[in-house]
Amino acid sequence: MQQRTIFFVSDGTGITAETFGNAILAQFEAQSRHVRLPFVDTVDKAHHAVRQINHAGVVDGNRPIVFSTLVNMDVLKVIQEGCQGMLLDMFGTFVHPLEQELKTKSNHRIGRFSDASKSKEYQNRIEAINFSLAHDDGQSNRDLEQSDVILVGVSRSGKTPTSLYLAMQHGLKASNYPLIPEDFERRHLPPALLPHKDKIFGLTIQPERLSEIRNERRPNSKYASLENCRMEVAEAESMMRRTGIRWLSTTTKSIEEIATTILQEIHPKHLSY
Repeated sequence: MQQRTIFFVSDGTGITAETFGNAILAQFEAQSRHVRLPFVDTVDKAHHAVRQINHAGVVDGNRPIVFSTLVNMDVLKVIQEGCQGMLLDMFGTFVHPLEQELKTKSNHRIGRFSDASKSKEYQNRIEAINFSLAHDDGQSNRDLEQSDVILVGVSRSGKTPTSLYLAMQHGLKASNYPLIPEDFERRHLPPALLPHKDKIFGLTIQPERLSEIRNERRPNSKYASLENCRMEVAEAESMMRRTGIRWLSTTTKSIEEIATTILQEIHPKHLSY
């Protein structure tokens, strides 16, 4: 399939258009260049976007594909009338039928984050991110009772990115602790975690993949050696079984898949979207 340019056009950040568009595009084996055009919130900006889209079509020799989440009808009309690409208006496709079904008008709010400063949910999300950063890699035992989830696993098994994803996407206060040789010698979890067993979820990883990751950080070290990785993973998995905590392997899973599994198992009291 020939090269195409994909545009994500929004009068907000463009994150919704890009997320939705990429989910659809993932179903196709296509070569594409992605361009996000955020804050297209005036007619002048819309005309500029149209010129950019049409120019890409000339250069590529193929119609661009345009995912739009434009709310302002005057701005959207410029795109509809001037764009020579394939336009997928997501609000028009989904919001209008919902208005008919719900028998009410949408609020036509521009941008998911447009009123963030007034939103308690948004402030809670920021608090969750700060909490997760402060409790990353076992930095602090304070306020663990406030954690929504506590991740454990060997170093470089995916705890930090998963913690931050849970905080940023779902507003969860996530702590994470690395399992270290001292824990394996004691044959039980760090004492500070034991009172919060119901919130603990374990991450593991194939030793071969773990060795590759660690060698990028500390090449040719004992820490990164395959023998040491095999030992640590085996000890960590054995500890999780003995302790009776839930766990999964991150070897072939995306952050989104890992987080979804954790949410299904832990059932936190609150979630943000």
